[in-house]
Amino acid sequence: METSKEIKEALEKIFSADSQLYQGRGFQRRIGYGKRPALVNIDLANAWTREGNPFTCDGMDVIIPATQKLLKAARAKNCPVVFTCTAYVSPEGPNSDMGLWHYKIPVEMLRVGTEWTQIDDRIKPLPTEQVLIKKRASGFHGTYLAGYLRSMGVDTVIVTGVTMTGCVRHTVEDAIAEGFRPIVVREAVGDRIAGAVEWNLFDIDAKFGDVEPLENVLKYLRDIEPFESCNPVPSEW
Repeated sequence: METSKEIKEALEKIFSADSQLYQGRGFQRRIGYGKRPALVNIDLANAWTREGNPFTCDGMDVIIPATQKLLKAARAKNCPVVFTCTAYVSPEGPNSDMGLWHYKIPVEMLRVGTEWTQIDDRIKPLPTEQVLIKKRASGFHGTYLAGYLRSMGVDTVIVTGVTMTGCVRHTVEDAIAEGFRPIVVREAVGDRIAGAVEWNLFDIDAKFGDVEPLENVLKYLRDIEPFESCNPVPSEW
């Protein structure tokens, strides 16, 4: 369900007033782009991108093409590319790896190795790209993502995916906490609830990372120096 024109107009009015409040208090600063980006795609697996699952999200007619353009640009510069998927090995039994999250949402539907937890083949990962299975909302929580990005010399994390209110947001919050510059691509993120995307983009842009239109991010990727090595060694070593 797309956000209606009336809701968009109401949100724009609210955000305009909120921006004045935030800016008057020193919020909404820009963190800016760094020199060595990675593209991190959150939960763009079939359970979220295809119809017929409780996790299905809206807006894939925009999100998938935007992500395809970002993948092409990032790969052209040999940037690290990471995909994440929330999935579980043992959804049942006393030793389940789901934790407590299933008391809130139907994560038992997300079993490792099923079609639902495969990355959408329209944005299929290359064999050299990382696909991380995560158990929590953030792509950083309990995974090797931060260590991997540091080993690549990454300073900027370009984020796509779903959901804006959950896994994308928590990934962005953890990215800045881990010392990376988070850049959220406006056209490449989504959710299920009308207004949820707009509100979270506004709030993240005020507090945790920069929300940028697709064309700005593509220009940035075109202008950066290519990654010369997939495992750079600091010059002082």
